[in-house]
This record gives sequence, structure tokens and C-alpha cells, in this order.
Amino acid sequence: MSTLHSPFRYDYVGSFLRPDVLKQARADHEAGVIDAAQLCVVEDEAIRDLVAKQKAAGYQVITDGEFRRSYWHLDFMWGLQGIEHVELDHGYFFHGEETTHGSAEVSGKISGENHPFVEDYKFVHALEEDGVVAKQTIPAPAQTLCELFRDEDHIRKTEAVYPNLDDLLEDLGAAYRTVIRDLYDAGCRNIQLDDCTWGMIVDEGYWKSRSVGDVTVEDEAAKYLKVNNLALQDLPEDLVVTTHVCRGNYHSAYAGSGPYDKVAPFLFAKENVGAFYLEFDDERSGGFAPLAEVAAGKKVVLGLITSKFPELEDKATVIARIHEAAKYVPLENLCLSPQCGFASCEIGNKLTEEQQWAKLALVKEIAEEVWGK
Repeated sequence: MSTLHSPFRYDYVGSFLRPDVLKQARADHEAGVIDAAQLCVVEDEAIRDLVAKQKAAGYQVITDGEFRRSYWHLDFMWGLQGIEHVELDHGYFFHGEETTHGSAEVSGKISGENHPFVEDYKFVHALEEDGVVAKQTIPAPAQTLCELFRDEDHIRKTEAVYPNLDDLLEDLGAAYRTVIRDLYDAGCRNIQLDDCTWGMIVDEGYWKSRSVGDVTVEDEAAKYLKVNNLALQDLPEDLVVTTHVCRGNYHSAYAGSGPYDKVAPFLFAKENVGAFYLEFDDERSGGFAPLAEVAAGKKVVLGLITSKFPELEDKATVIARIHEAAKYVPLENLCLSPQCGFASCEIGNKLTEEQQWAKLALVKEIAEEVWGK
């Protein structure tokens, strides 16, 4: 078993562009042309090929690229007991694009036993080798909580099962602890909680769309912090949990904008994770000053390279930004990555696989120039 822990000096969030053969197989499965076992064979081969490319690119972390998922978040939620898969008549409305229509609703008391992601992890874990460790990405508890209050119909169904919010938070936290423990028992030592909620609640448009009285950013932040930390209680000492925060990533479109300032005292100062993978690829994320709130000794992975577009960033500009961030977090506690994955949903972003790997080559090149090989 590897003793390596993320984050690494050059790193990535976890999702990768799906190859055409995998997209076709998933479409064939949806249409009933192939069965689940046949789909799994295609997924296995695609993941083996991806991991080989991750290793060849010189990265110390491997993932399955989220190749067995339709969405970065919903597939995990559907694997929890007491949550079911539903299709709505609309998706989320990103800037310039509507997402596909999947969602998750409460159908009973929530728990985490027998989650299918544990078996998925075992496949990637078997591909570890000396100097290379597998990372498991899952949506943060706050993200699941947010989905369960997505609209009036969701709220009604959630409150029918959980009239007391604290009971829901406790059950969500316990469900995640079960999944985390099962992943740990399967050999996992690196878990990443993906979390768009923080980026959402700093967006002005989000608050204009809300109809809930006097709720504030601080109220929401405290709720998200509570449920995330409930999931992170009593972790094994050799398990590293990190979190990734962005503002939406769907077919190269984004959902929100806003700096970290208002959530930094909650997220950076008090969330019980070891590192923060943070979106900083354009002006929508604001400046680095909120990083002063990051608790001592914790690491920050600067998402300065965009996964949304193929154009390569100017190396000197990125290096200058790293040193600017080092005014707030010591340079030895900083790392570099793209701001998000390359395919948060199976549709993927608007770049080619070749361009995807060129982005990761640039991340590695810059990191080695800043921190050494």
C-alpha cells in the first residue's frame, strides 16, 4: 500500500475527457444495446488506458477519470441509501448553457452502507505502484445537502422525511462517515470532497434568485461547514481528506462568480480538511487575500490553469501569481493544478484529449520550475 498523500506539487482535480468508445458504450447501455457487464468491460479498459497516461505524464496521483459516472456529483448521491435518481424537466442554468436534467431526491432515511463507489475504487487501487497513489473524488456533504433543497418540490420531499434539519445533517454526516470508512478499508488513503456550494453562495445572482427571507451568506456557510465537518469526524490518522472548490464547470460554461472573502472564515479557517484545491483561473474568483484565513500548516492547490479552454497560459504570468499567493500562504504549502476537472460531466469541456494533456504538461513544467524536481 502506498504511503503517498495528496496534494502534490503538480496535481489535478480528477475528472478527464471521456474517450469516444466509452461515450458510445454508455449510450448503447442506455439504449439497451449492451448490458451492464458489457459496459463495465469498456469502462475497465478505458480506465486502464487513462491511468497509464496519467503515469506516463509523470503524475504521482491516479484516478479513474470519473469514467463510470454521468455526473461528478449525482452518481455518488444516487449510491446513498434513502436517495433516488430523478429526471427533471430542466437542468441547472449555467452562463450560456443548460445542463442535463438529472437530480437526486430523498426517498427515506439516508445512510451510506454498500456504496458502489467502494468497488469502483478497488479497481483503481489495484493499479497503484511505487510512487503512485489512487485518489477517490466524491461530492462534499454540503453539495448533497444543497441538491436536496434544489427547488420547492425537493424541499417538500426532503422535509417530509426530515422535518428537523439537524436530523438531516446528522444522518448525512453519518452516511459519509460510513462510505469513507468503507473506502479506507478498501485501501483508500486519499479522498477529495468536491464542493461548489461555497462558490455558489458568494455569487450575487444566487442570492437574487432566492426567496428565503433573511438567510445570509454566513448562515449558509455555517450550515455547510457543519455538515462537512460531521462527515470528517474520527478519521483514521493516515487518511488524508482534501476539498476542491469551484464555481461550476459544465461543457466549458460556469455557474457563478465571486471572491472567497465572505466564506474564508468558515471554509479556510474551520473545515477539517488537509488541503484546499481552489479555482483561481480568472477574475471571477477574486484575489488571494482571503488565503490569509487558511489554518496554519494546511496546503493550498492553486487552480491557475484553466480546464475550460485549450489555450495554454503564459508560464511567467502563472509563476508570478504563485509568488503573489505566497504572500498569504508559505510557498512550501502551495501546489499547482487546473482549476477543475476536464469533464465534470460526461459531456466534457471544449478541448481535445491532446490539449488536455498539454495543460497537465504545463502544470508539471511550471511546478518543477517553481519548486524544483
